[in-house]
Amino acid sequence: MTAIYLDYNASTPIDPSVAAAMRPYLDEAFGNPSSGHWASTPAKAALEKARGQVAALLASEPDEIVFTSGGSEANNLAIKGTFFALKHKGEHIITTAVEHPAVLAPCRFLEQLGATVTYLPVDSTGRVEPEAVRRAITPRTILISVMHANNEVGTIQPIEEIGAVAREHGIRFHTDAAQSVGKIPTKVDALGVDLLTIAGHKLYAPKGIGALYVRRGVTLEPLIHGAGHEHGRRAGTESALLAVGLGAACTLATDLEPMTGIRRLRDHLWEALQHRFGERIVLNGHPEHRLPNTVSVSFVGVAGAEVLAKLDGVAASTGSACHAGRVELSPVLAAMGVPEEIGMGAVRFSLGRITNEAEIDAVVDQLRTHMLPAESPGGS
Repeated sequence: MTAIYLDYNASTPIDPSVAAAMRPYLDEAFGNPSSGHWASTPAKAALEKARGQVAALLASEPDEIVFTSGGSEANNLAIKGTFFALKHKGEHIITTAVEHPAVLAPCRFLEQLGATVTYLPVDSTGRVEPEAVRRAITPRTILISVMHANNEVGTIQPIEEIGAVAREHGIRFHTDAAQSVGKIPTKVDALGVDLLTIAGHKLYAPKGIGALYVRRGVTLEPLIHGAGHEHGRRAGTESALLAVGLGAACTLATDLEPMTGIRRLRDHLWEALQHRFGERIVLNGHPEHRLPNTVSVSFVGVAGAEVLAKLDGVAASTGSACHAGRVELSPVLAAMGVPEEIGMGAVRFSLGRITNEAEIDAVVDQLRTHMLPAESPGGS
């Protein structure tokens, strides 16, 4: 069996350059960055260098970067931190129906505490209309949270346009950029965001580290109270080891040139699947406004789990879940209006920096051989 990894949207391997940057911190610079003596000095220096590397990727300032344990904590800090800091001004939050659970779950939690949340619908490609955001705004709106790119189908949201709406109304704007960082540009001023989430393990850094960009002047109530770490925004002794990993990964991510080759492989995969299966395969998500590494497709009339079960050694994700023998449609696909008979066959292939054409061809060959016969030569 040849192992083929096409699940980079779920998690990425640690890049060799990231591992090399981290290695010295397994044995050295073990001090507490906040201690103020000789053992803490190199740890503090490494932490602040990493903060600068994250900031450079976003074209922000180092003091606008808060290290977290990952994307979920960053999303929770952005949403809950805003609610508790601004609830004297209002309690209304605007988000979308296709957000990651790390956004939707905090919103539902806050509804128990008096928040009102508008979950905006999306079109059949998974995009939300900026004008729908504008129409949802009320005098009590304190936060708009819209993901930059969807983790399941790869659809990229019109963040710049939504950012303009938010600025026009003086409303704080957060985007979950866990899937977009390192794949497409994520300069915070160009996007027009006040808060932006990064998840380290989505961009070749270790698990257990992430960051939240917090624009200067934006106040948040901390989720974790304690000493004044991270400028008072997130208590807990920082890990120089993990921060160094995230910083190195962010430096790697400043070069988006590899995405050109990944996009070519993504398109090659989709074209090959179309050629093999014609009308029996459907693309999920936007055909153009889509991450350069993501292909979400539905095999019509076949459960996605059955498709993956027939792929020997291939790591990919299904867009449906099986519970007690029953296939349930992904909430994202349901929000997009994808019919169940199509959505139940969803499979997400997400490519990465070390994916090659031979692997793509091998996956297509397996699908042709073990799952479905190819269309006749005259098929589309």
